[in-house]
Amino acid sequence: MKTLKSSAPGFQKKLDKTLGRSTKESKKIETVVSKIIQDVQKNGDPALRHYTKKFDHHTLKNFEVTSSEIEAAYQKIGWEELNSLKMAASRIEAFHRIQKEKVLSSWGMDQDGIFVGEEIRALHRIGIYVPGGLAAYPSTVLMNAIPASVAGVSEIVMVSPWNKGIINPYTLVAAHLAGVTRIFKIGGAQAIAALAYGTKSIPAVDKIVGPGNIFVATAKRLVFGKVGIDMIAGPTEVVIIADDTANPAFIASDLLSQAEHDPKAVPILITCSEKTAAAVLKEISRQLKTLERREILALSLKKQGLIIMVKDTYEALHIADQIAPEHLELQIQNPMKAIPQLKNAGAIFLGNNTPVAFGDYLAGPNHVLPTSGTARFASPLGVIDFLKRSSLMEVSDAFLELMGPHVARLARLEGLTAHAASVEIRLQEAQKSGKRKK
Repeated sequence: MKTLKSSAPGFQKKLDKTLGRSTKESKKIETVVSKIIQDVQKNGDPALRHYTKKFDHHTLKNFEVTSSEIEAAYQKIGWEELNSLKMAASRIEAFHRIQKEKVLSSWGMDQDGIFVGEEIRALHRIGIYVPGGLAAYPSTVLMNAIPASVAGVSEIVMVSPWNKGIINPYTLVAAHLAGVTRIFKIGGAQAIAALAYGTKSIPAVDKIVGPGNIFVATAKRLVFGKVGIDMIAGPTEVVIIADDTANPAFIASDLLSQAEHDPKAVPILITCSEKTAAAVLKEISRQLKTLERREILALSLKKQGLIIMVKDTYEALHIADQIAPEHLELQIQNPMKAIPQLKNAGAIFLGNNTPVAFGDYLAGPNHVLPTSGTARFASPLGVIDFLKRSSLMEVSDAFLELMGPHVARLARLEGLTAHAASVEIRLQEAQKSGKRKK
């Protein structure tokens, strides 16, 4: 890991280089993805079969997962693992139900002769992309599907690649526990295209959520507008702010836990304690030897791993705010007191006993978080992402006569005379009615 001092010349430039945040995408990848999307849009199911055989190496006979295949998945997993999945699902659901009750409900009010309000409805059908094959991502299924279910989405459609015709049983069990309505054995950019445009076998959805590789992310970006999407996710990030009260072994373990995701993962420690920094480096060297994904970890630590030395915790918080990380750990005294000083973070983990792993799996808040600095304006996935709002208004006779002239005047100010006329014709009719009543 590199070490930077916040007081050193060129610090900001070096930090930006280490973060390596870029919105550039390969034109070659975009060309390939565009071709796949157009093929699926034009040819539907036959195109899906072609790309499934090409990329996932199996012939797709039945697109949809059957109930017997889900039952078989249950038989393949142990009861302890099933219990843990159920526990995670229960906690995630409880959190998102509270989220819905606290901030998301329809409302209306009468004020000065006009009724205004909002009607909040769930999306009808959403699609979830889950990376698949032999890898297991049941937490991804739970975190994406449960908020949609709590929101009241009628149909939750999941797509996931079956590499060589095989999928990890935990993924199917998690989908069943989370209330996924239908599951299809397709992946890649072709699956995103199918969800966006629909085929004979795959229904078109209103919004697509879930992570994927660069081809999936590019496909989501290209179909945005036809459907909604959650976000374009970048490499995972963790920033840990630590003082002398922190445990160096915990810090090292948490940095490594995020670095194991991807060679492009960004693990950063910010501290004012040279003693802590030195101890963390020693612990990383020791723990690295015991971990399975050593090659990935070493690349991440070498390319993006960073220790930032600062003068005090206040400066550490300021730099973290600039980074706007996906995950922010506060391993400091009285971490709750630091919250008012922070504006930008996807999720904040308080105290020495709260590694990111709790948020990834079981604490309850969603682990789908804004990356690449987008925490400046974006939020974790939640119930709100599966709802839409319709404005309500009803104008009374009194409000029409009182405010109508203002509306017409503002419309004419903008040169929209038909807008003005739509109000004035009603004012004229109201005036006539008033005279007739007299």
